[in-house]
Amino acid sequence: MKAFIEFVAKHLVDHPDEVRVEAEERNGLTAYRLYLARGEVGKLIGRRGTTIQAIRSVMQVGAQKTGVRCTLDLADE
Repeated sequence: MKAFIEFVAKHLVDHPDEVRVEAEERNGLTAYRLYLARGEVGKLIGRRGTTIQAIRSVMQVGAQKTGVRCTLDLADE
């Protein structure tokens, strides 16, 4: 899942070398935190949140197929 998030994020931002994903386990839930270059969070969110919602939806489907629970949070460095 981490590789998927990195792949998609790197192709949507202007500074792909500054994309970083960290994973943390919390009570059976894997929480992924996506770090981007300053000011690029808007590009990943998209209009009215459609882009980030699409990424989260695909991530949830992939997680369900493997039987895990996960979430994605954005961070602006």
